[in-house]
Amino acid sequence: MKVRVSSKGQIVLPAELRRKYGIEKGSELSVVEWAGSIHLVPVPEGDPLDLLHGMLADTGYTSEQFVAERRAERDRENRAGA
Repeated sequence: MKVRVSSKGQIVLPAELRRKYGIEKGSELSVVEWAGSIHLVPVPEGDPLDLLHGMLADTGYTSEQFVAERRAERDRENRAGA
């Protein structure tokens, strides 16, 4: 999809994309420069930590597993740096 940049540096996001990503008047987007390109990323409303809550529900991955993996990773890094 192509858009044109106005003399004021503005672009119009196509309605199809605004609907798909729930972008409305007043919505925030992050502008991310990565690998020689520019990406517009919708910023979800609310506390970022609250948005992550339940993300791994029903995956079988527990917080205990996560903590154990991070500890093992820390131990490997400590041994490699010693």
